[in-house]
Amino acid sequence: MKTRFQFNKQLTALALLTVASVRPLKPELMMNISAHFLSAKTIAIICAITALAVTLGSKAYAATLDYSPQFKEAESYSTTISANNDLADIYYPKPSNLQSGKYSFPIALLLQGALVDKSFYSDYASLVARYGFVVVVPNHFRSLPINATSPPSLLSETSQIGAVLSQMAIENTKPTSPIASVVDTQRLGLLGHSFGGAVGLSAIANKCLTELFLCREPFTRPKELLAGAFFGANLRNPITNEFVPIANDGIAVALIQGDIDGVALRDRAQSTFDRIQTPPKALISVKGANHFGITDVNHPAGANPDRNTPTLDRAVGIETIARWSALFLRANMLEDPAAYDYIYSQGDTLDPNVSVTSVAVPEPSSLAGAVMFGILGLGYRWRKWKVGNNATKI
Repeated sequence: MKTRFQFNKQLTALALLTVASVRPLKPELMMNISAHFLSAKTIAIICAITALAVTLGSKAYAATLDYSPQFKEAESYSTTISANNDLADIYYPKPSNLQSGKYSFPIALLLQGALVDKSFYSDYASLVARYGFVVVVPNHFRSLPINATSPPSLLSETSQIGAVLSQMAIENTKPTSPIASVVDTQRLGLLGHSFGGAVGLSAIANKCLTELFLCREPFTRPKELLAGAFFGANLRNPITNEFVPIANDGIAVALIQGDIDGVALRDRAQSTFDRIQTPPKALISVKGANHFGITDVNHPAGANPDRNTPTLDRAVGIETIARWSALFLRANMLEDPAAYDYIYSQGDTLDPNVSVTSVAVPEPSSLAGAVMFGILGLGYRWRKWKVGNNATKI
């Protein structure tokens, strides 16, 4: 028969583990609780109660999170990128206290799809900016790789990354700049569409793929690059149909894919996703979106059209792609708990227009991590008891 002291010890342990499900405890404390307070008989019960507490606590926690844009408005202006003379549109949040609120917005460079003018990304870029980013959308012209004598065309390349980082440092210190003193020049995220997305993926892989016309040497991935979210993009050699391994070294990568994209096919996005070597990463499929679900109009003038007609309302599609892009960047560049929860836990149940496969980096200090340490401790206690019991029988 249990003494009152033994019973109170077990109640104490149960209470501490239950508290840990909503407020993480140090791992060593979790181990001590399981090893010193609990008998083997109570392990299964406490595991079940802890799991229930985690489930209920997670739902209550998610209900308090706000996944909406941090700012109601965004504005834009145009400038010239000094390093390469690209004209660029710059979108930024516009709170009433922009200059006095001590803001620091990370940079998000949008690499355009082949032959798509920057103006066709205005709705998308404005929405991403409202989540707290300075979004830079350049028009980058260069000669077509297949014909060096042809007139320059809109075509992204990796050299834009360093050029934009340099320009943002200028904009951040120029007194006449609308974004003076509000740019976090140490944090860079990449956005991209189609060919521009392939450029971004190669940059994250730290590869100068001259044979795919994505880069002109030399190129080195900048330390400021922390994450990328790309729509309608994959990284493969179109001649050999071989997909390029992406050694991202922990840089977060999201592939957002229209499920009726007739240009960048879904299976190519999946194959690229499989070759992203380290988490965090996500593959987000948008129902009813074609290759131009990200642009203001279907089939932008000058671009090669997608034969598939989108079934998702354009405004809904752009908002969906922008939301997932921005929250992915916030989760992995700013460690925003609401964004992290949306991308890796709640988002696909809240958004009827997407299906998501995601792999997050485990966080031992998180809710799940603390409970896992507790369960590991319980397992340790159980094994210790079992070994001792068997030794007694021998």
